[in-house]
Amino acid sequence: MIGDTLSAAALCIIGAVTAVLLKQYCREQAIFSSIAVCVMIAAAALAFASPAIGQLEALFERTSLDKTYFKSLLKAVGICYMTGIASDICRDSGEQALASAVEIWGRIALLILTLPMIDALLNIITGVLQ
Repeated sequence: MIGDTLSAAALCIIGAVTAVLLKQYCREQAIFSSIAVCVMIAAAALAFASPAIGQLEALFERTSLDKTYFKSLLKAVGICYMTGIASDICRDSGEQALASAVEIWGRIALLILTLPMIDALLNIITGVLQ
């Protein structure tokens, strides 16, 4: 695990140095370099996290909760990471408005994603109160 983390950190440092060097000559290529490194790290992170997600799913199945809640949780984590990375890339390229727009999009997507869970929670609360 330490070796994988070291490899990911080294890849990010190499990508950052490459982006800084490219920024002197062509700003667009520097952005694409950063995006490429982000995609590689995200793919590696998904492969690395796959066994942990399987274990979490097994633990979740032992509860009496609906399986859609676990899927919603994974989707929420994905939305958070994707919007965070996208907004950081937009900020690095000098596009503050686009960074804010993608963050707003992520917040609205999370709200829409959690509506069924909020509805179930309110049903439980009203059932207890009656």
